[in-house]
Amino acid sequence: MNAEATAGLRAAAIEDDGTCDVDGLLAAIARQQQDAGRRVSGLVMVYPEGDPAAPAGCARPMELVDLQTQQAYRVSQALGRDSTGCRADPQGFARASGVLRRALDEAPDLVISNRFGALEAEGGGFRAELLEILGRDLPLLTVVASRHLDAWQRFTGGTPVLPAQAEAITAWLCKVLAPTMPAAGAGATRG
Repeated sequence: MNAEATAGLRAAAIEDDGTCDVDGLLAAIARQQQDAGRRVSGLVMVYPEGDPAAPAGCARPMELVDLQTQQAYRVSQALGRDSTGCRADPQGFARASGVLRRALDEAPDLVISNRFGALEAEGGGFRAELLEILGRDLPLLTVVASRHLDAWQRFTGGTPVLPAQAEAITAWLCKVLAPTMPAAGAGATRG
């Protein structure tokens, strides 16, 4: 994307610098926006308790949860305790991508994507869906690890990167959603 094409994008990424539970923060922001009456679509990451069938020492499983239906999609593979490979399951992400494609059809007030991560930085994952969301000018909030900030900036042409602080994220949402939505907690109606 070029700078001219991204000048009006309503997208931001929360920087995951490893100092807090950014997945939990994103899920809390999604709930807050839903509680405020906004139509929120997308996916958040959760880490259910370990899989009893997984070998001892494996990392926790990862699931993406649909914010509308609460359907969970397993997106990790149990590779064993000595594995050094990426445990992301591309097939799980492919199944979950339908949630973001559905958001394109529904045009919600806000789309949340769990992360712009290694898969997206390398041209895969949810990259195509995110590009389409941006192209349709749907407000998008995601997370990006510090190591993928440059890839996010190249992908979006320089959209905001927010600190992992609820106040900063809420302020950005109020600014971006203000033309069509009341501020969270305000008694105004849609206009």
